[in-house]
Amino acid sequence: QLQLVESGGGLVQPGGSLRLSCVYSDSGLYTIGWFRQVPGTEREPIACTSSMGSSTNYADSVKGRFTISRDNAKRTVFLQMTSLKPEDTGLYLCAGGTFYSGACAPDDFDFWGRGTQVTVST
Repeated sequence: QLQLVESGGGLVQPGGSLRLSCVYSDSGLYTIGWFRQVPGTEREPIACTSSMGSSTNYADSVKGRFTISRDNAKRTVFLQMTSLKPEDTGLYLCAGGTFYSGACAPDDFDFWGRGTQVTVST
């Protein structure tokens, strides 16, 4: 059972930056995705990366502001978030899957972390 642990969330002012980290538990090759959960809504895809990082996919709302990257030697995937907006607020969840469909859909992922809270507010 793959385990994932997110970190790096916090309170930031609009226009600020945060870098989230997701550490996964074994050295297998996994597609990793970041999703945002807001109470009362479905999990929203934010960004996904294939197992070697050669392919990535971003939600339109974050293109040009967020960057997903990975260091497989450290079993870590990062989400660099810049120019943050209040609508970026939510619980950011990291997920792992065994194939890359390019769709970055929640159903593509079998393993989930518990999330790290990001709040963008003055």
